[in-house]
Amino acid sequence: MEQQLPAFIVGAPLLFSVIVPILGRKWRQSAFVVAVATVAVSTVASALSLVRVLDGGTFRYYLGGWEPPVGIEYVIDEVSAVVSLVVTSVSLLVVISTRRWAEREAGDRPGVFYGLVLLLLAGLTGIVLTGDLFNLFVFLEIASLAAYALVFIGGRRAMLAGFRYLIIGSIGGAFYLLGVGFIYFATGTLNMIEARQLLEEAESTRAVQVGAVFIFTGLGLKMALVPMHLWLPDAYEHAPSSVNSLIAPVMTKVAAYAMLRMFLSVFPPGYLSGAVPIADALLVLGLIGIVFGSVAAAGQTDIRRMLAYSSISQLAFIAVGIGLGTPLALAAALLHVVNHAAMKATLFLATASVRFRVGLQRTHNLAGLGPRMPLTMGAFAVGSVAMVGIPPTAGFFSKWYMVQAGVDEGQWIVVAVVLLSSLLTAVYLFKVLEQVYLRPAKPEPSAHHDDEHDSPGESAPHPVEQQAMRPVVERAREAPLDVWLPLVLLGAATVVLGVFNVVIMEHVLLPGVS
Repeated sequence: MEQQLPAFIVGAPLLFSVIVPILGRKWRQSAFVVAVATVAVSTVASALSLVRVLDGGTFRYYLGGWEPPVGIEYVIDEVSAVVSLVVTSVSLLVVISTRRWAEREAGDRPGVFYGLVLLLLAGLTGIVLTGDLFNLFVFLEIASLAAYALVFIGGRRAMLAGFRYLIIGSIGGAFYLLGVGFIYFATGTLNMIEARQLLEEAESTRAVQVGAVFIFTGLGLKMALVPMHLWLPDAYEHAPSSVNSLIAPVMTKVAAYAMLRMFLSVFPPGYLSGAVPIADALLVLGLIGIVFGSVAAAGQTDIRRMLAYSSISQLAFIAVGIGLGTPLALAAALLHVVNHAAMKATLFLATASVRFRVGLQRTHNLAGLGPRMPLTMGAFAVGSVAMVGIPPTAGFFSKWYMVQAGVDEGQWIVVAVVLLSSLLTAVYLFKVLEQVYLRPAKPEPSAHHDDEHDSPGESAPHPVEQQAMRPVVERAREAPLDVWLPLVLLGAATVVLGVFNVVIMEHVLLPGVS
């Protein structure tokens, strides 16, 4: 039974992504119930896989019983198991918390909406578990197509943002596929482990070097690495709340994981820093992206756009760890993948909860909201503190390990930029907390309405738009239990991950990258 766990992790959401739309046409409420049950199955299978790996080491699953090079191999090791668990568990909590938003945004087609959510999850988990370069491309495009469609649901401006996302994402997929083609021509295999062994035995060729450049360019576009980030701010801002709360924590992190997997399983040690300077490029672009994303976030007044630029900065942080390339740096990058998924899910769900209750999303209109929505804003505060990197929250420890890795390599600029990023993150997130907890509610609305919808297909505008802020905030109350409980659990997870960071690093991540 344990050997079949990968089939449950990927196969369950893939199968029910077809079944749920059919069920949803006849029984509307069944779409949500079946989707949650499916994601729960995938989450439990991921947890059991992690236990199995920690107890017995890496294991492999051959799709259809066909071994490589004929068949496709799924590999469950420490790294893939923990990332799979993070993707599925965060997705489960997000899907539960955003049910009320999804009912409004999906309209009369909840089955299609939840079918796309499951298709997205199938693609993401497939990327994490596959040991085949071409199969990774297939799952990458499955996840991307589902994400494009989900973004389109948000209406006219979301469709424009989604179209830009589609164009750039398709270019990224094409680059990756071209790179895989070059690797296949050079090695004669698509299996990651076999390709690595053959690349170790052969001298570096121009074809392999070009293939590596194409692969990392494609993955850089998928993970929104600066300067390939142009699709992300609009997609996160204009996507429906039930969608950006899902894709922001997990979508780009899985692309970053795929990039890290190239270092671990495809290219020999030192190849990406010697024969072709991919590692140096990632380090430089990552350092630039950390500063750019933080500065851009500090200048935003829309909280969702602010969090989008924050994600660009945090993804660049992961790229720095991959570029450094030492076991400690790679483990720190993976730890930040885990931590950032929990932190960003907390922040986006809190933002969605506020919009659900009072229809506000501009930072200067949130004044006085803290006492009215204590659980939601408390979770937002915990997520903000973790993003800044204040102990004992999770964000501190991934930054601490990255600083250690920078010191070990004599990369003092890494140390300086990581510390600067914490300061800049404090600037824009504490600005929100100041409004929420220390400022009285504004008597008049902002010059810009918070929800500016312009087509019938978009989420219905909240009636607060034409009212003064003070009465709206004074009438605010906590969101329903099914909205705030997953949010609070994710906020608590940012602290738990910090407290147990040593266990995660020493028993899971460091053995996985060594």
